[in-house]
Amino acid sequence: MPTGTRVWLAAGVTDMRRGFATLAAQAQEVLKEDPYSGHLFVFRGRRGDLIKMIWFDGQGSCLFSKRLEKGRFAWPSAKDGKVALTPAQLAMLLEGIDWRTPQRTWQPLKAG
Repeated sequence: MPTGTRVWLAAGVTDMRRGFATLAAQAQEVLKEDPYSGHLFVFRGRRGDLIKMIWFDGQGSCLFSKRLEKGRFAWPSAKDGKVALTPAQLAMLLEGIDWRTPQRTWQPLKAG
């Protein structure tokens, strides 16, 4: 993603039959964000194993989807609204890791 790109999660559940136009409309009307701003908008289905992302690259809209073979994507429980993610949190989300409470595997004991 280009530097400065914001990542927005649409809290709650989205109908995964939606495509470019209806997801862009949801970003604009429900999330109150411009779908052509260059930001990335992420939506999750009811079962929790499928997400769709839309992104406008300056020339056209891109639609990405990912389905987990096992497990579910970690998602905020709010019924409406949006949550901003960092690119690192998005990477964890796409790997099926709970981005809300990441666990570090190693902690330094002392400096020096």
